[in-house]
Amino acid sequence: MRWIIKRFILALFTIFFSLTFTFFLIRLMPGNPIDSLILDYMGPPYYLSYEEAVNLVKSFYDIELDKPLWMQYIDYLTNILRGDFGISYIYFTPVIKIISYGLPWTVFLLSISLPLSFFPGVLIGMAIAYKRGSKLDNSITMLSIILRAIPNYIVAILLLYFLGIVLGIFPSGGSHDVRTTPGFTLEYILDVLYHSILPITSYIIVTIGGWIISMRSNTISVLGEDYVRVAEARGLPERRIIFTYVGRNAILPLFTTLAISIGYVFGGSVFIESIFTYPGIGYFLSSAVTSKDYPVIQGCFLIITISVVLANLFADILYSRLDPRIKMGD
Repeated sequence: MRWIIKRFILALFTIFFSLTFTFFLIRLMPGNPIDSLILDYMGPPYYLSYEEAVNLVKSFYDIELDKPLWMQYIDYLTNILRGDFGISYIYFTPVIKIISYGLPWTVFLLSISLPLSFFPGVLIGMAIAYKRGSKLDNSITMLSIILRAIPNYIVAILLLYFLGIVLGIFPSGGSHDVRTTPGFTLEYILDVLYHSILPITSYIIVTIGGWIISMRSNTISVLGEDYVRVAEARGLPERRIIFTYVGRNAILPLFTTLAISIGYVFGGSVFIESIFTYPGIGYFLSSAVTSKDYPVIQGCFLIITISVVLANLFADILYSRLDPRIKMGD
C-alpha cells in the first residue's frame, strides 16, 4: 500500500511538472495567437486589411498575452484547479467541450486498432520464434521491420490516395456521413465503422510490426531458459509448454508496453487523424498547434499526460501482479 501511495504522489508531481513545461514551451514557439489570427483574417475568405484585421481581433478576442508570464501561469493553474481549461481562440468554445467531443472518437478509433494489432502481433511473433531461421521467419521479420520503420503518416497518405481517392472504396475523411442522423441506430453505427476503416487500418499497419518483433525476441529468449528445457525433458505436452511456460513469460514485458500504449490512446495519432480529418484529440491538437491556440494545446497535452502517467502506474501494478518474482516496493 505504501508503495502505491509513493507512486501516486510521484505521478502527481510528474503531471504538475509536465503541465508547467508545456505551458512555457508553447509560449516559446515563434509567433503568437494574435499574429496568427490577424493573418487568418487577412486571407480568404475575409481579405481584410491589416488595420481591419487588428481591430477585429481586438474586438472579438480577449487574449491576455500582455500580462507578465508568471501572472499568466498563476491564472492558468488557478483555472485548472477549478476545472476551467479556458476558451479556444479558434472555435470560440470552452476547451473542455472540445476535449469531450474529440475524446470519444479517439478512444473508439484506437480501442479497436490496439487489440487488432496487439493480439495478432503476439501470436505471429511467437509462431515465427518457433521457426527461427526459416524462410517464413526471415520474411515476416523483414516485413515487420519495414512496417515499423515507415512513418504512420506515409501509410495514411497511401491508403487515403489509393483506397479513398483513386478507387473510392472508402470515405476519404470524417467520422460519418453528414447526411446520416447521429443516434443509436444500425445505419449510423455502420456508417461510423465504415468511415473508421482507413484510420484503423493505418494504425494497425504501423504498429503490428513492433509487436511481432518484440514477441519474437522475447519468445526466443525464453526458449533458451533452463525451466523450458526441464519441462521438455519431463515430457510435458507441447501445448502446455507453449502457453504456460513460454508464452506467459514472453508476453509479460509486452504488457507494460501495452498499458503505456493504452495511455497514448487518449492522445490519439495526430498525423493519422489530421490526414483523415477524423475529429479526435489528435486532430484538434494538430489544428491548435497550427493556429497557436494555447488553451486547446494545453488542454490536449494535459489529457495526454494524465492518461500516460496513470497508464504507467497501472503497468507497474499489473506487472508486479503478473510476475511473482517482482514485489511491490523493490
